[in-house]
Amino acid sequence: MKILTFDIEEWFHILDVDASRTRDRWAGFETRIHANVDRILRLLAAKQQRATFFCLGWVARTHPDIIRRISRQGHEIASHTSSHQLVYEQTPAAFKQDVADSLHAIEDCVGKKVSMFRAPGFSIGAATPWAFEVLAECGITMDCSVFPARHGHGGFPGFGQARPALVSVRGITLKEFPVNVISVLGKPFVFSGGGYFRLCPYPLLHRLFAKANYCMTYFHPRDFDADQPVLPRLPLHRKFKSYYGLRGAFAKFERLLNDFTFTDLGTAASLVDWDKAPVVTL
Repeated sequence: MKILTFDIEEWFHILDVDASRTRDRWAGFETRIHANVDRILRLLAAKQQRATFFCLGWVARTHPDIIRRISRQGHEIASHTSSHQLVYEQTPAAFKQDVADSLHAIEDCVGKKVSMFRAPGFSIGAATPWAFEVLAECGITMDCSVFPARHGHGGFPGFGQARPALVSVRGITLKEFPVNVISVLGKPFVFSGGGYFRLCPYPLLHRLFAKANYCMTYFHPRDFDADQPVLPRLPLHRKFKSYYGLRGAFAKFERLLNDFTFTDLGTAASLVDWDKAPVVTL
């Protein structure tokens, strides 16, 4: 199964960057999300493709029309927190408030319950099992926050195979759809979203997607915006990761939709035999 998802955030929502780290600084940046989301929605409508959109509560409050447009086109609406902060840098109480704020804002926009979630930076790991408890307390039943290997924001190398699983923590159970990873020279490599997708030439992407029995994509509006400004004071490696390949990314994405069949998260969940799914107990 190949699952199509987007993280709906602004171009400046890059993690671990002082210039845009906190919400009080976001008002100083230009708005680009309207045109970038509209471009995605037009393509999805042309391809008759449904997807799951993990939306920031901040976007729902600042630009509610965007969330409503996504929902009106029949796409699934999910939470990406409210303030786009790493989970492991928050207390359980602060994280719960952040998730709850996002759900209130998003549900006010679309008029329906939101029960799916993805953490910024895939930042739920073995050190934060309490995060799954918080999600369950907030009414989340499906999560896409696990990176099942080491990576820049911690990762979860002990999670097991990259496939749908049940996460069990002190009596609560959530359905988990982790990011898919492959091993390259003994190191984990992701190809299905973000800077990794922009980095790979399309023939390689096609091969990797064709081989993957399970694939969780994660695109951002900024991934397709070649004219976005560059955030100040970025280290060179972060600038490369955040801006390389922007000009050709949308054409690659369109080819991907032509060549493969994708589904949204809810449909994917209905195809899983959860009685036979692995259980990760924390």
